[in-house]
Amino acid sequence: MSAAALALAEVLARGDIWRGDTLAGLPEAAIPSGHPELDAELPGGGWPRGNLTEILVDRNGVGEMHLLLPALAALSAAGGWLALVAPPWVPYAPAWAAAGLALERVVIVRAGKDAAWCCEQLLVSGGFSGVLAWPAAAIDARALRRLQLAAEGRSGFACLWRPLSVANAPSPAPLRVQLAADNGDLLVRILKRRGRPAARPLNLNISRPGRLARALVGPSLSLAAARSAAIKAVA
Repeated sequence: MSAAALALAEVLARGDIWRGDTLAGLPEAAIPSGHPELDAELPGGGWPRGNLTEILVDRNGVGEMHLLLPALAALSAAGGWLALVAPPWVPYAPAWAAAGLALERVVIVRAGKDAAWCCEQLLVSGGFSGVLAWPAAAIDARALRRLQLAAEGRSGFACLWRPLSVANAPSPAPLRVQLAADNGDLLVRILKRRGRPAARPLNLNISRPGRLARALVGPSLSLAAARSAAIKAVA
C-alpha cells in the first residue's frame, strides 16, 4: 500500500470522520440514550456531545422528556449541571428527583423571546453538561448557526425543541429527530444524522408510570416542593 493510501486509510479510520454510506462513530462523544434500539441508529451510539440536536414535536406531552430522562440522569449522576431554557411547563421536583436528577444542579432559565441567546451563552460558558431550550419565537438561520458553533467541540449535550412545521427547513444541526405519539408508544423518526439516512422510524415503548408521567411535566411546582428540591431559577 502506498504512503498516500495508508495515510488516507488512517484518516478514514478516525471516529470523527464519517462517510456518506456509514454512520459517524465517536463513542466517547455520545451519551447513551438508555434505549438500545435508538442508540443503534444514532452516530456514536447515543445522543451527541459537542453538537446541536433538534427535537421536533407537534405538541408537548408525547413522551419527549421520558425519552431523554436516562441520558439526563446519567449526566446528573456524573456531577453535571443541567439548564432548562424557557420550558413550556414547570418541572415537579419530587418526580424529577425520583427519576435520578440532582435538583440542586438543575437551573431553569425564564428567557422569554431571548431563549436562543440564553442558550448560546450557557453553551459558551462551558459550565453545563446539558442545555435544553424551548424557544417561543422562531429562530432564523443565523441564530441556529450560532447555536451550533457554540455547542461545537464542547462536552455538553445541546438540545433544541422546535415545532414540526420546520421539518423541511434547512438546519445546521447534525442531528434532527421527529417525535410523535403512536398508540401508547413513541414514534421516533430520524430526519437527519451524519451518515446514511435512517431507513425507517422507530417505535419505542417508553415506560411512563402513571404518577410519574403526570408529575414529570406538571402544571405547577408547589412552594414546599420548591424549597425542598432547591431548583434554581434564573430570571
